[in-house]
Amino acid sequence: MADFRAIEDWAGHLLAKLDGTARRRLAVDIARKLRTANTQRMRAQTDPDGNAWAPRKAPSGALRSKRAQVRQQAQQRKPMFAKLRMQRNIRARSEGGNAAVVEFVGRAQRIARVHHYGETDLVNPGGPSYDYPARELIGISKDDTDWLREYLLDYLSK
Repeated sequence: MADFRAIEDWAGHLLAKLDGTARRRLAVDIARKLRTANTQRMRAQTDPDGNAWAPRKAPSGALRSKRAQVRQQAQQRKPMFAKLRMQRNIRARSEGGNAAVVEFVGRAQRIARVHHYGETDLVNPGGPSYDYPARELIGISKDDTDWLREYLLDYLSK
């Protein structure tokens, strides 16, 4: 995971010279681009470091019908978190004009937390609990920091 301290030291005094509106606009733009990068990583099922996520748990138990088996196999082939990575569930915003924030909102926030940190949760309401493996959903990669450095150079040189 990348550390922004170097970028903050490098560009902090330059960003402080911007007025509030320009800083807020810049923060929102950066947050949107980071949201796009994170959703692309979620689609590829990799964490920000480039490692693949742990695969889904293989279904256990015999199913009664062929139809149920086909449905279960189709579910296994679908990418994880298809609905979680929708724009309505991941928000990109500026916080006070000084920070760019990418976060999950609403019910998606709890689901994302369980999977991001690898917590134990109920599979279905009132059903069995499962210890989910940690799958880092949101983060900042080395490519993101390189992109951010270039973007700030372009923005501040205008």
